[in-house]
Amino acid sequence: MSHPSLPLAIALITAPFVAVLQSKAMAPLALIPMAITLGLGWRAGWRPGLPQGTVLLLGLALTGWGAITSLWAPDPGRAALLAVTLAAMMLLAHGAAGAAQGARLLPWIGFGLVFGLAAAFADWQSGNALRAAVRGLKEKPEALMFGLKPAASLMALLLPMAFALPWPWIARAALLVLGAGVLMALPGETARLAMIAGLGAAALSLAAPRLMPRLVGAMVALAILAMPLLVGLIPHIPSANLPLSAVHRLVIWDFAAKRIAEKPITGWGLEASRAMPGGRARPDAATLDQLNIKAPAQREFLANPHVEVMPLHPHNGALQLWLELGGIGALIGAALVLALGVAASRSAAPAVGAGMLASAAVTGMLSFGLWQAWWVASLLLAMVALMLVPRRA
Repeated sequence: MSHPSLPLAIALITAPFVAVLQSKAMAPLALIPMAITLGLGWRAGWRPGLPQGTVLLLGLALTGWGAITSLWAPDPGRAALLAVTLAAMMLLAHGAAGAAQGARLLPWIGFGLVFGLAAAFADWQSGNALRAAVRGLKEKPEALMFGLKPAASLMALLLPMAFALPWPWIARAALLVLGAGVLMALPGETARLAMIAGLGAAALSLAAPRLMPRLVGAMVALAILAMPLLVGLIPHIPSANLPLSAVHRLVIWDFAAKRIAEKPITGWGLEASRAMPGGRARPDAATLDQLNIKAPAQREFLANPHVEVMPLHPHNGALQLWLELGGIGALIGAALVLALGVAASRSAAPAVGAGMLASAAVTGMLSFGLWQAWWVASLLLAMVALMLVPRRA
């Protein structure tokens, strides 16, 4: 393995385990090794060129439009800083991939997944004793178990890498089966769905390595563009048996769609979700009737003081794009996802690329905020790892 890639290797072997302990640590864990890789690459004779590649240019276009929307965002300074930060993170990842060319990172990813899955399972089975010990807690609050969800999402993102590991087929199969089993056991419906989508897309790509990644990209891009219209189907969704968290999301998405309709072209501005007018209100009875949410337990839950119609972000990346960056941002975002599908199909491991794209899309559509630093850093680290997969894999 080339010397400049050593920090990336350390990041990949420790990332799943660190995410179990504290998911927010993923931002420095991914970004600092990338920066060190740049320095080591420079010392070894590597020199950066001008930003190039459709994926990078579209990513920079999205952040550039986000910077423009900061002019009318509720908090212009915060929005402008976020746009610059996201652009810098993308350029850093692109440069790190260039500086580490020729690296052999796949085995490190495999061992990292083994350690992370084992730690997550041990923590879950022990009633979150591991995470409580790290925090110095003598008593384990019930809410502590929800902290495993980000780690599960990260491992669902990385698990398709098992298809390309330079291990015997039985070892790869064991990692896939055991990894899927652990993620199914951990809390968090989103991570389970992301794992299923990721492994399913990767498996299908083995038969159609050029078509499937592009198809995944096209499907996600179409979902981004159509999402505000799809929200209109919520009243027709049989919601009586849905988990409370899912019912809450239906309310959030309905509120987001109504706000999108007010500024459909330019959006409310980057990071406007956390300051959306009316976002701190609780859903009223008329809204619940309109959405056909009638189960008494669900309505009782939605009446709790902590339940808001917009808790910081829409829990749907497509709606967040529309809400904050408008139709212009949604078009750029859809084009970016299309380009990611094409790039995955041309990579050394199309199955891995398709699987990671599908997994990331499910997580992005159902869970975290689109701009959360730990999640963006995790995505960029995974992309760098994919870019460094050798052709023979």
